[in-house]
Amino acid sequence: MGDREGLLRQALDLLAGPGLRLLRISNLYETEPVGLARQPWFLNLVAEFETDLPPLELLQRAQQAELALGRTRTIPNGPRTVDIDILLYGPLVLETEALTIPHPRYHERRFVLAPLAELNPQLHDPRTGTTVKELLHGLQGQAVTLRLERNP
Repeated sequence: MGDREGLLRQALDLLAGPGLRLLRISNLYETEPVGLARQPWFLNLVAEFETDLPPLELLQRAQQAELALGRTRTIPNGPRTVDIDILLYGPLVLETEALTIPHPRYHERRFVLAPLAELNPQLHDPRTGTTVKELLHGLQGQAVTLRLERNP
C-alpha cells in the first residue's frame, strides 16, 4: 500500500546497518496476490545480504523495519505497507516457533522465485537440493510481471 517503490527502498535502507550489508537486489516485479485475491497487486523484489547476525536477530531487524514503515498485521495475506521475509540463510535449515528457514512457502510462490531466480538460478534449496530455476519451472499459475528493470 502507498508508495510501493519508495517503501521498498526505505525497507532496504532500514535493514542495512551493523552486521547486515546489502549485496544486490533483483528487479521489481508486480505480482498477483496469493491467498486474498481481492486486493491490489503487490510489488516485490529479492535482496541478497551478507550478515553476521544470528537468524533471530535478523528477524528482529526485519520486524523493526516493517514497524517503522507502518506495517500492521490485521488481515492475513491482506494489503500491507511492507512485508519482509527471510527466505534463505545460506545452507541453514532452522525450525523454531518464531522462525523457519528456508521460508516454509517460498518454493510455492512465483513472486518469490522469479526475482530469486534472477539473482541466482542455480541456488539450491537446503532441504531438497532443488535449484531455484527448477522450483520456478515447476510452478503453475500466479501472474508475475517485470515492473522495473534496474540498470546493472
